[in-house]
Amino acid sequence: MNNHMKVEMAAKSENESFARVVVASFISQLDPTMDELTEVKTVVSEAVTNAIIHGYEEVDQGVVELECHIDDEEVSLKIIDYGKGIPDIDEAVEPMYTSKPELERSGMGFTIMENFMDEFEVVSAEGQGTTVILRKKFNHNERHAVR
Repeated sequence: MNNHMKVEMAAKSENESFARVVVASFISQLDPTMDELTEVKTVVSEAVTNAIIHGYEEVDQGVVELECHIDDEEVSLKIIDYGKGIPDIDEAVEPMYTSKPELERSGMGFTIMENFMDEFEVVSAEGQGTTVILRKKFNHNERHAVR
């Protein structure tokens, strides 16, 4: 099975739940388990929230793009913002690091993404934005073979 979709939304916090629902609906064609679905929804929520809070600093401007591709049993996600970018990606992906301690952020967003997905990549340039690339393989053959 091969399929894809792309959504562009305003960088507003109220669109984070919309992004989760869109991806959950799209990947439902793969018949994911509840755990798989929850993990994908969680990483989408984390990535979109990061784009809004860190990329655009919660200013009502800019867009967040969400791309989702299904190739056989693998889901690929891209969450893209054109905000301020990340000056030091290595530092940003460290567990517990947050650039917004005054907002009581946990600094676990990238760690959650990395742990819930099979592949995780962050591409960013200061003043140009950030792209988070996530991949997850759905092992349907193994799940359906066990009865």
